[in-house]
Amino acid sequence: MSDIRIATAEDQVLLDKEAKYCSYGDTVHYIEPPRIFSRCEGSYVWDTEDQAYLDLQMWYSAVNFGYANPRLNNALKQQIDTLPQIASQYLHKGKIELSEMIAVDAKKKFGLDGRVHFNVGGSQSIEDSLKVVRNATNGKSLMFAFEGGYHGRTLGASSITSSYRYRRRYGHFGERAQFIPFPYHFRGPKGMTKEEYGSHCVQQFARLFETEYNGVWDPKVGQSEYAAFYVEPIQGTGGYVIPPMNFYSELKKVLDQHGILMVSDEIQMGFYRTGKLWSIEHFDVKPDIIVFGKALTNGLNPLGGIWAREELINPKVFPPGSTHSTFASNPLGTAVGLEMFKMTNEVDYGAMVMAKGKYFLEGLQDLQKRFPIIGDVDGLGLALRCEICGPDGFTPDKATLDYMVEEGMKGDMVVDGRKLGLILDVGGYYKNVITLAPSLEISYPEIELGLKLLEQLLVRATKR
Repeated sequence: MSDIRIATAEDQVLLDKEAKYCSYGDTVHYIEPPRIFSRCEGSYVWDTEDQAYLDLQMWYSAVNFGYANPRLNNALKQQIDTLPQIASQYLHKGKIELSEMIAVDAKKKFGLDGRVHFNVGGSQSIEDSLKVVRNATNGKSLMFAFEGGYHGRTLGASSITSSYRYRRRYGHFGERAQFIPFPYHFRGPKGMTKEEYGSHCVQQFARLFETEYNGVWDPKVGQSEYAAFYVEPIQGTGGYVIPPMNFYSELKKVLDQHGILMVSDEIQMGFYRTGKLWSIEHFDVKPDIIVFGKALTNGLNPLGGIWAREELINPKVFPPGSTHSTFASNPLGTAVGLEMFKMTNEVDYGAMVMAKGKYFLEGLQDLQKRFPIIGDVDGLGLALRCEICGPDGFTPDKATLDYMVEEGMKGDMVVDGRKLGLILDVGGYYKNVITLAPSLEISYPEIELGLKLLEQLLVRATKR
């Protein structure tokens, strides 16, 4: 095990400037000293000392298709030479064709007509969805969301994100959520199967509508005070928690019975992270609104958006000027998004992701058998989780995972004579879950490499 790494003189100059001139409002230094990165390619990033790191979180799933993906990069370069800029109120081919591609796909999968509205990122698109919801429900500002759910940090998005710390200093502005337990089976009641626990959670939610005294429903007029339920089909920041397959179909029945919309937040799990374009597709339900972002442009351009049912977003109910962003539907972003769709439609991309995910999950399950501190592993496609616990295999152990993250960033592990670092992301209710979101283009040898590096970190953790 190496000593604590010291920043180079050149890096230290930059870090001193960062400490003086950069806002810390959007800064988290997971390790000290922080690394400064200089280049990236495929599944790897390199720091200023040219030390390579295998990245198993890919910018929080924004770079699904690998760093510096040549095909997507070239789409951006070609667009720069034709129509790099145009105000969002003007039309261009990319906006129209990308909207068509998303809407036609939704019609095929859900049997619903709908429209697409773009914005510059995930949180901003959540804000747009809140406008659509409030407009469609006569201004209702109360929402349901899940414990462990994360939808962003703008004022509206943080109000439906379960972590109080994101809004503690800012109060509320409009929306407010009631947070409902998510079927987190590993930490659920003992004696229930995963499917039984899913049904139990739905039944507990349905109790809110039994009488007027549960606080959300007026049976005399058949109306709820709540407008929509915001769901991450697979929880992201909450720890890549994968619910039972019966959960959302049962939940949607309750919502439909009471006139409550379902908004599927696909910002982190969309664009084939789980083996399907939208993670909600795994659960046999029809969402009313889909919110997307991140990997639409493989992290090359801040572009997100929403798809909504025709009844909610047609020009009569959501007319011009309802919401606007200067850079929404920008031609650079839409060009990359179109190329991403073409690339993933040329092969059975979902099947490829599912096969790689199965292989990776089997490797994690093997590690779980050999290391008692791994309490739970699970995965859907290449959204994988590994929960680090105490010796009992259950008590959350944040400190050990923090240690593993720091060790991975030292860049001193050796596999087959090659010195490497490993980039991991931390999530979960107790911040003890490795949330694995590797490139969807990751090779099988790179999966094996990632497992070997994880094994080295686990050995260090158990021997410290």
